[in-house]
Amino acid sequence: MSRAREILASLAPDLEADGEMKADEALSDDIRMRAHPDCRLTGPANLLVMPNKDAANISLNLLKAAQGEGITVGPILLGAAKPVHILTPSATVRRFVNISALAVAQAAGQPELDAGTT
Repeated sequence: MSRAREILASLAPDLEADGEMKADEALSDDIRMRAHPDCRLTGPANLLVMPNKDAANISLNLLKAAQGEGITVGPILLGAAKPVHILTPSATVRRFVNISALAVAQAAGQPELDAGTT
C-alpha cells in the first residue's frame, strides 16, 4: 500500500489521498487526527481500498447496515480494461438505479465504446 500511495502522489500530487490506515481512522475526522496528525484528508474518506474480496464484502455490508438511510454505490471492480459493475442478490431497486446511473456516466466518458460493445 505504501508503494501504491507513492505512485499516486507522483501521478496526482494535488489529489487529496492518504495511505494505509484503519477503517475507523479513515471514516472519523476525530480519530484520524489523533492517530495521523499529518494526514492530508480534510474529511472522511469516500473511497476505501480493501486487501481482498472478502474484506471488501464484509466492509460494504457493515457500512450499508450502519448508515441506515445512507446510499451506497458499489461494489465496483477497478483495474479491468472496461468498467465492471457488480450487483449482489440482495441488491435493491435503488441500487440497480444507482449502479445503472454510474454505468451511463462511465459510458458517456468513453466515446470509443459503441452500443454493440460489451
